[in-house]
Amino acid sequence: MRFPSVPRPRSLAGQLFAMQAVLIAVVVAGYALFTYVSDRHQAQEAATRQATAVAHSVADAPSVRAAVHTPDPSAQLQPYALQVMRDTEVDFITIMTPEGIRWTHPDRTQIGRHYLGHIEAAQRGHTYSETYKGTLGTSVRTVTPVEENGRVIGLVSAGIKVEAISERAQEQVTALLGVAAGALLLGALGTYVINARLRRHTHGMNAAELSRMHDYHEAALHAVREGLLMLDGRYRVALINDGGRELLGVGPKGEVVGRPVVELGLPAPLTGALLASEPRVDEVHLTADRVLVVNTSPVSGGERRGTVVTLRDVTELQSLMGELDSERGFTQALRSQAHEAANRLHTVVSLIELGRAPEAVDFATAELELAQALTDQVVAAVSEPVLAALLLGKTAQAHERGVELVVSDESRLDDGLLPESLSARDLVTILGNLIDNAVDAAQGTVRARVTVTAYTDDADDAELVLRVTDTGAGVDPAHAELVFQRGFSTKPAGPGGRGLGLALVRQAVVRLDGILTVTEAAEGGAVFEVRLPLRASVAGGEVR
Repeated sequence: MRFPSVPRPRSLAGQLFAMQAVLIAVVVAGYALFTYVSDRHQAQEAATRQATAVAHSVADAPSVRAAVHTPDPSAQLQPYALQVMRDTEVDFITIMTPEGIRWTHPDRTQIGRHYLGHIEAAQRGHTYSETYKGTLGTSVRTVTPVEENGRVIGLVSAGIKVEAISERAQEQVTALLGVAAGALLLGALGTYVINARLRRHTHGMNAAELSRMHDYHEAALHAVREGLLMLDGRYRVALINDGGRELLGVGPKGEVVGRPVVELGLPAPLTGALLASEPRVDEVHLTADRVLVVNTSPVSGGERRGTVVTLRDVTELQSLMGELDSERGFTQALRSQAHEAANRLHTVVSLIELGRAPEAVDFATAELELAQALTDQVVAAVSEPVLAALLLGKTAQAHERGVELVVSDESRLDDGLLPESLSARDLVTILGNLIDNAVDAAQGTVRARVTVTAYTDDADDAELVLRVTDTGAGVDPAHAELVFQRGFSTKPAGPGGRGLGLALVRQAVVRLDGILTVTEAAEGGAVFEVRLPLRASVAGGEVR
């Protein structure tokens, strides 16, 4: 059994077109009706004025007064009345006695009969107008007295039939209806054109479909954990989801939408990426406490309409990558040490095979003491396990690259001294990136060396001091601030990009309310120093 199909709801554009067409038709019909009634009323008033003027003219004519006194007034007045009727385009002129007996009438058979209508006011010397049904049908008529020496000697009535008045009004209404029909057609055509454009913009969807799409849009927008930001053609925030507000650290949605990007207080590199006209793909940017991957795509349709921005939080991933890099460095250091240990072991075995056992024992003992001395030096200076392990690994890495990494005699950092607010991950990020930067700077120089100092200041405001000095080319004072920006590097970029390490250091220092400075070393090179409070602080971090 086949059920009848339910008609699909009309599109929003179609509904608007139908509503506007009906509205135009109602307005035009109402105006036509109002005009018809108004014109009919005006035509009736004009007919009354015309009849009154004709009646007064006839009543004031001397020939009428003279004819009244003749034995047969009709003989003179009838031709005169017919002539005036033709000249003034009125339907009748009746001249009568003061008692209402007709002397003239368009129908000669009515002469001598009593006038049909009210003549009392005219008999008293007043002009009176009315609409009355007489021998010729309903007409608008005026009755006025013919006076002589203050005495009423006759009456004059002039009238225009209502049919004639209606014909005049109908002629005007017919013209009006033609104009109204043209206006309706023109309005309908304009409405159709406008709604055709609306149909293109709404893709022919009806109101229910648009409402449902809006609900899906809102649900999807809030369900996506990644940040989504949409900018209009003037780089103002047109839309932002919960994830975007959280990742960018901006205020409530109502306070952000409509504001220009430059007023959001974002870091300059991130703001520049959002304002760029060309697309950005997987760019890494830093906010106050997050590492974000930014993608931008322009929205165009013949002209630039805005930008769609997606944001991904890779803060944890970046930290894990840093830890992975450290582990990879440790692995490379162990591989290198294993290779060196194998060479030393072969040397010891060869000495034994040559019968030089005492020399073999002395050689092995010296190598063991050297390795143990390095470990003892690091552990004695920095007994905090995470930093000690980091320094041992970085020492082996630096050695592989021809750079000597030493821990200064000033270093003194006991285990358990650091508060929980200074997480091991933040310390690895700060000290590890500073050492990597220093090794990069010192590599290839004469007597390449990196010196690490770590200690706690026992003043009232106790703080952790981390200082890394290298023998590189130093930092140009003009670049003292630029070196901490993401993407800045004096070395060519590799496959993964450069210039992120010091930016991560600054981000961590600011988040921990610390101070990061860079100065020139006494013997050349650069000195990077970080001071982190060991107690809670309300002041923001500082870079100088």
